[in-house]
Amino acid sequence: MAAFTSRGPNFIEPNILKPDLTAPGLNILAAWSEASSPLNVPSDHRVAKFQIDSGTSMACPHVAAVAALLKAIHPDWSSAAIKSALMTTAKLSNNVGKPITDSLGNSATPFQYGAGHIQPSKAADPGLVYDASYTDYLLFLCSSSSNLLDPSFTCPQVLPSPSNFNYPSLAIANLSSVLTVRRSVTNVGMGNSTYSVTMNPPPGYSVRISPATLYFGAAGEKQNFSITVRAGRGARKDVFAFGWYSWSDGIHVVRSPISVSKA
Repeated sequence: MAAFTSRGPNFIEPNILKPDLTAPGLNILAAWSEASSPLNVPSDHRVAKFQIDSGTSMACPHVAAVAALLKAIHPDWSSAAIKSALMTTAKLSNNVGKPITDSLGNSATPFQYGAGHIQPSKAADPGLVYDASYTDYLLFLCSSSSNLLDPSFTCPQVLPSPSNFNYPSLAIANLSSVLTVRRSVTNVGMGNSTYSVTMNPPPGYSVRISPATLYFGAAGEKQNFSITVRAGRGARKDVFAFGWYSWSDGIHVVRSPISVSKA
């Protein structure tokens, strides 16, 4: 991971893991405006159509282009489904097959790479997606005490946890003891599919997912499950720990990162 890249946690809403993904963004051969010189200084009078550049502004176009390709392949997918496909199929290895590291060579975390490095071909066939409806977003805004709400929508008296938003990752900030959240996945693969869960809990925490097996009789079918995270003796106050859980039918692996901190 480049030293200049943005990192988590999400200070606006720490119960949503950020960043979502990582993509190529260092020393990228990119189009360049002929109205500006390569160095963008008065003494540089060169005109170039291409330039080697680095930054989030280079990584973002890679993801946007893949999202456009996925929309062309799956025109009925929502933006949430596309994001889910990109995140749950991302890899945790670099271009030589070793674990992603930071700029100093230390092991990187989801606060640096999010769900991982995008894999466009796998994202086209993710198996399952975490979709989100308009109401899901409104409930999330309710849970965040936002005033950017649809005036026709009334928040429930008992507000859901922001962590309950149907996101392809799970973040829980300031966990006091135990929290149960719910997720819903939609089958975008073949019918008659059975997915089993595997997990690697964050150090110091226990994670229970119920049910541990999901059966889909047809494409488009939805199934719900709950995730219970409990702080153990090894959980450290105000320090995030990381893990993951994944669903697999033997062909697809639908992986979601977990980040948790103790209150």
